[in-house]
Amino acid sequence: MNLLAIMGSPRKGKATDSLVDKAIDGVKSHLPDCSVNKINLIEHEIKFCRNCLACRDSKTNEPVAKCSIRDDMDDIKEDVLNSDILIFGTPVHMGYATAVMMTFLERICWTFAKPERTVLTIKGCPLPRSDKTRKAIIIVTSGIVPPMYRKFCDWATDQIKGVVKDSLNGNIVGDMYAGDIEHRGVEHYFNKAFNLGKKLV
Repeated sequence: MNLLAIMGSPRKGKATDSLVDKAIDGVKSHLPDCSVNKINLIEHEIKFCRNCLACRDSKTNEPVAKCSIRDDMDDIKEDVLNSDILIFGTPVHMGYATAVMMTFLERICWTFAKPERTVLTIKGCPLPRSDKTRKAIIIVTSGIVPPMYRKFCDWATDQIKGVVKDSLNGNIVGDMYAGDIEHRGVEHYFNKAFNLGKKLV
């Protein structure tokens, strides 16, 4: 079993990083032999999508279409391809996932999906290129907004859910919003993150 944790925070060792680590501990508590790969996106060169549509329009039968950009996503997409379970972690910036996480999601979208799904009457929506199924959890953090106001400031969770389902053929088994961390402290959410990790097993 291969676990890939994708960290979208620009700051290592802070709240999001700590909660992702707790979720990894939750997975390892039931799957001690699980292979763990944690990627801090901020440490990698991930260029913005150029909207050239080379990946979207690719007719390849491979599980991943080739992107026209050469950067660290060449290696990261192999990590994603080999994953069985996924953890996504990001703070919310102005209600959305961080810029580095958004760039990652954009680069994943059409490389892992083809425009062959019809939603309502809209043709050309993403359909996973691979039949491989994955499970995933999402951890979103906010420094000041408490959980009771989550619906007003967390659009990141739905963004990530969409890409996991439409491009990675994944099933979200759980998500958490850790809010008001500046006052509550990140430790307030450790147990919840640990138990969320256990849901991946």
